[in-house]
Amino acid sequence: MQNTSRQYAPSAAEAQIALAAQESKTVKCVVWDLDNTIWDGVLLEDAEVSLKPNIINIIKTLDERGILQSIASKNNYDDAKQALEKVGLWQYFLYPQISWNAKSQSLKSIAESLNISLDVFAFVDDQSFERDEVRFSHPEVETYADTELHTLLDQPRLLPKFITPESKLRRKLYQCDIERKVAEDDFQGADTEFLRSLNMVFRAKIAEKIDLQRAEELTMRTHQLNSTGYTYSYSELEAMLNSPKHVLLVSSLEDKFGTYGAIGLALAEKHDDYWMVKLLLMSCRVMSRGVGAVMLNYLMQQAKLNGVKLRAEFVNNDRNRMMHITYKFSGFKTIKTDGDFMLFEHNLKTIPDVPDHLVTDFPERV
Repeated sequence: MQNTSRQYAPSAAEAQIALAAQESKTVKCVVWDLDNTIWDGVLLEDAEVSLKPNIINIIKTLDERGILQSIASKNNYDDAKQALEKVGLWQYFLYPQISWNAKSQSLKSIAESLNISLDVFAFVDDQSFERDEVRFSHPEVETYADTELHTLLDQPRLLPKFITPESKLRRKLYQCDIERKVAEDDFQGADTEFLRSLNMVFRAKIAEKIDLQRAEELTMRTHQLNSTGYTYSYSELEAMLNSPKHVLLVSSLEDKFGTYGAIGLALAEKHDDYWMVKLLLMSCRVMSRGVGAVMLNYLMQQAKLNGVKLRAEFVNNDRNRMMHITYKFSGFKTIKTDGDFMLFEHNLKTIPDVPDHLVTDFPERV
């Protein structure tokens, strides 16, 4: 756990904790083979294939835990889709890759489509050759044989600490994203015009106790649009919720297709003459919606209203470059560096406007 009073570089012990957390991250997506994995038999050779014992329960349970699922199968697409529709499972798989491509290539395509990294993927296949091929190309991917299905639901990385209402909706949220992508591809006009056509409403509120499980989940799961990578437990977040020295904000986004759910978190620590942004994160699902700086702009406005400076901690890594750019484009200057750690400050003389394709709903004061 992170010491929330820290202002500068993490200690060696904290770095070790962060490394351990990286190695034990909850799997975000399980990718399935089909033949002799989800079902017994080979679809192109057998007149009938039958589902593996308990496979429906496994797939539905992973879905309820908020773990996404997809397919990497060397098969005929239409035949496989029909077989899965027949048993009511097709709807559970996002961006299925059913072709004759290498499984490693299929996983890469799924990861790109979902916009999540391969180090939070797991792959299930009955053939050791296919598992080895994936491990060779993507050693960060967890692999399981079909003989491990009976223990799959008990694997530590497939057991999220919390299962929130949002967890159970995660697949459906991504399916709404697919609808948005189709609409975007079909849209005739500039990107800014498409964003305006979505009628997006960005809301932020002071977190309540009911939000804390999702807030902890966001700190654990969000890595790309994340300013520091600090993780906070439920109890730490609850303590800050009740602390007059902290501001904890949770944000959500909705558009004409539905809600994106809770997609952002901001944590600021109040000092006499400045506020320190300890954590700013935004779900990668909204990366293309121009919302990365909205909560940061709000904190800038609030700091100015309170007559203090705004500073921000930043821990640079190879995955949060977009958040670095967000701070720089918002006018923050670097006032200290220590290895990967950076300390930013804004003079608050000029605060960028919120993009005009967004309607915002924020508390008047925090």
